[in-house]
Amino acid sequence: MDPYQAGYSPVHHTDARVKVVFSVAFILTTALIPIGSWPMFVLLYAILFSLIILADVGVGRVLQRSILAVPFVLAALPLVFTTSGEQILILDLGLWRVTATSEGVEKFLSIGLKSWISIQAATLLIFTTQFPDILAALRALRVPRLLVAIFGLMWRYLFVLADEAIKLRRARAARSGDSGIRGMNKGGSVSWRAKIAGGMAGSLFIRSLDRSERIYVAMLSRGYDGEVRSIPLSRLKPSQWTILIFGLGILGIIMLISALFWG
Repeated sequence: MDPYQAGYSPVHHTDARVKVVFSVAFILTTALIPIGSWPMFVLLYAILFSLIILADVGVGRVLQRSILAVPFVLAALPLVFTTSGEQILILDLGLWRVTATSEGVEKFLSIGLKSWISIQAATLLIFTTQFPDILAALRALRVPRLLVAIFGLMWRYLFVLADEAIKLRRARAARSGDSGIRGMNKGGSVSWRAKIAGGMAGSLFIRSLDRSERIYVAMLSRGYDGEVRSIPLSRLKPSQWTILIFGLGILGIIMLISALFWG
């Protein structure tokens, strides 16, 4: 399902090139500010939250998408126990002794906040900008043509892949009978389900590969050469330049302050 949320807010009406550049700069700023710069984290999220409210795309929807930050947070969890510093907790796990440090907790929380804020910034971009406009903005910003083409094809045929997966699941459900015995799951044991799931994954891969080859041949027969033609974008208006320069200026000030006080 396309995550784009149609609307008439100032964020929706801002040029896609401005939103792409600002989003990338915002994420880079979030990633580069020093560990433990808590006031800067609050300031960055205040800016982002204000834009979410202004865009009127639903705070709940954006927060729901921010769950994607969980894997990044969990990947940073070992830092709590591997970073040297002041000990705050000691756990005895049989033959091993695990020590948590305040510096490790600070790194863990900082990485978690960075991931959480960055994913919400990317979510706001895709909620307020149609994907073809993002691709056109990337081409206008001189992103390599091949990379943009890969993004475009991946996005367009991701839905085809999802449709194939739904068909496979429906076919499995149609062949999984109910024994009527209480406590017995439909379709057999866990090992049986794992075996069927592995077979479905392999079948999905083969179907996807075969379909992609047929689609590519069809595209070549219609003159595709790796470039998606579109109407050239007009020059940025002075108001759009003002928005971009103002936004980048704020991010630059945040970077400067964080470097002076926490660098």
